Amino acid sequence: MAKSSYHHGDLRSVILAQAAVLVAERGADGVSLRELARAAGVSHAAPAHHFTDRRGLFTALAAQGWRMLADALATARPDFLDAAGAYVRFALEHPGHYEVMFDKSLIDDANAELGEAKAAAEAELRRGVATLTDARSRSDPEGAALAAWSLVHGFIMLWLNDLIATEEDALAQIERAAQMLFAG
Repeated sequence: MAKSSYHHGDLRSVILAQAAVLVAERGADGVSLRELARAAGVSHAAPAHHFTDRRGLFTALAAQGWRMLADALATARPDFLDAAGAYVRFALEHPGHYEVMFDKSLIDDANAELGEAKAAAEAELRRGVATLTDARSRSDPEGAALAAWSLVHGFIMLWLNDLIATEEDALAQIERAAQMLFAG
């Protein structure tokens, strides 16, 4: 992050982008507001104006991630297999966001912005599940939504932790698994 980045006017975005990169590289424990401020070329107190503290930073990063996931799922409409692929692609392309989104110890789960962003992503996931045509999914849409989310989230956690040994790429794998579970 160069000092000139901040002078373009959006310190909040600069800090969030750098935090996402660092979380992906080192994990959340390896990120501090002071380090982010130094990299942005601002005083160590400047990020606190946008995030208050680390919890605020990670809550904002998680909210941003949930909004990005909702957008990715919306773009994949209306097919469930495309939505499953979009979920996996999002996690692979944004591992820093993804890590923070699912670590409740880092975030303020009562934050309204975070709640709205999560709800938007959940609604998009449900829209994808609603395209399923098998009788079981139609008769139990709540169960189908849980099964679909469990499939994509479980798959990406296994993939990101190198617990799937295969030469096949992640998108081909998730499509194959989704077809097995949801194709009639």
